[in-house]
Amino acid sequence: MDLSKRYDFVYFFDVKDGNPNGDPDAGNLPRVDAESGHGLVTDVCLKRKVRNYVGLIKDEKPPYEIYVKEKAVLNRQHERAYKALGIDLSNDDGKRKGGDKVDDARKWMCQNFYDIRTFGAVMATKVNCGQVRGPVQLTFARSVDPVISSEHSITRMAVATDKEAEEQGGDNRTMGRKFTIPYGLYRAYGFVSAPLANQTGFSEDDLALFWEALQGMFEHDRSAARGLMSAQRLIIFEHENSLMGSKPVQELFDRVKVERKDAGSLPARDISAYIISLDGKVLTDFKTVVSV
Repeated sequence: MDLSKRYDFVYFFDVKDGNPNGDPDAGNLPRVDAESGHGLVTDVCLKRKVRNYVGLIKDEKPPYEIYVKEKAVLNRQHERAYKALGIDLSNDDGKRKGGDKVDDARKWMCQNFYDIRTFGAVMATKVNCGQVRGPVQLTFARSVDPVISSEHSITRMAVATDKEAEEQGGDNRTMGRKFTIPYGLYRAYGFVSAPLANQTGFSEDDLALFWEALQGMFEHDRSAARGLMSAQRLIIFEHENSLMGSKPVQELFDRVKVERKDAGSLPARDISAYIISLDGKVLTDFKTVVSV
């Protein structure tokens, strides 16, 4: 079923003794706003977790295949679209292939890949399947309070080669570093465009799966590096009877407040240190839907 409403949402998650999104250009340190000290998690990181959840729960089968994944050769995926449409791409003239059938190939890709019809994709490579504007978009997540990165020394007893084993003696071990955030509550914002959803085929069922992924994606993304990450609150603003939306998004987001229970006390180490409210009402359930 096509979407008939716009949705905007606020998403809270937290991390305890972990690194929610390391920066490879900074030795994998947790991402931090250099001016304010607030922690950051990229939109790409959050989308990756949604993709992983959907791929896991739907077994990577159409119409829930995942386009952007590790070691995926994208042109091969594009070739599948043309093959399914019965189009021969063997005549290579040195230009991008696809010709006047790009729109058909784009439609096929949207039908078969969940993340394309959800987040969009640029598929204008040599095997051209066009571009898709995704109806679901996320911002960077930013921690409610500034965070401090802790550095830990770690050792490895095992070695990789015989030469390393010969050189190792006594308490000599391979040394390493690990970075964690003691605790951080993060807030991200998201948007669902009904007109764009109807262009890509993103349906009500796809939207329900997306909400499910936001709640469950950390449960199947565990690692020692990420510590304890948990989805905490999801506040959805549903624009009743409005394809384009009935109110400005910032007016809606300003209705959601986060406060420390005991401001000025010890640093927060748990979600219980915060009060998340909507229009002054404290939210205790994970998911809250508000018609606007």
